[in-house]
Formats: sequence, C-alpha cells, structure tokens
Amino acid sequence: QVQLVESGGGLVQPGGSLRLSCAASGNIFSINTMGWYRQAPGKQRELVATIPRGGSTHYADSVKGRFTVSRDNAKNTLYLQMNNLQPEDTAVYYCNADVMVVATLRPIGYWGQGTQVTVSS
Repeated sequence: QVQLVESGGGLVQPGGSLRLSCAASGNIFSINTMGWYRQAPGKQRELVATIPRGGSTHYADSVKGRFTVSRDNAKNTLYLQMNNLQPEDTAVYYCNADVMVVATLRPIGYWGQGTQVTVSS
C-alpha cells in the first residue's frame, strides 16, 4: 500500500503565497513522475504541474511564472510553491504519483486526498 498525504492548503488573500506538500509513504521502490492537479467547484480536474524523477518540469499556462513544482526524492515528497495567488486558483489541489511498488516493481498511479486552497479577500 502507498499513501499520499497533502498539506499546506488554506485561505489566502489575492497576491498571497502558499506552499503545498505531498508526502508519499508505504512500500515504495521508486517514484517516477509526480504532479499536482486541481479541481474547482463545478469544473473538471485539471493539471497544474508535473515533475519527472529526472528531467524538465511542465506547467499549465495559467500558472506559469507564478507556481514552482519541486521534489525531494530522498523524502519521497512533492512541493508546490504558489505565488501571486488569484481567486481563480481556488480549488482542491491533489497530488498524483506514479509509484513503483516493492511487491511488483510495476508503476501504479496514486492520488492524495486533496487539500483546499481558497483565495479570497
């Protein structure tokens, strides 16, 4: 079993910043691509940013220049630094990880439970 636990969400004023974290634990052999997704009320879940184990990051156009994704492979932890937050960034943010589990050494996708980010004055 693998668990992804997000933290760091909350209420922030427009122009403010938040840092999300996602810690993976369990029978992990290694983690390939990790990413952040978000889902606003009444909308479909959308990609925010992804980061492979080694390689270039990818961002949605709406967050480029404001959000930065990073990871600590030694800690199996994913981060999302969000700056200049705007009301349209309000959503539940989900962590996703492509995990190679010890038992099978085959990649399986896992999701966290989500953390709420609300941007409002």
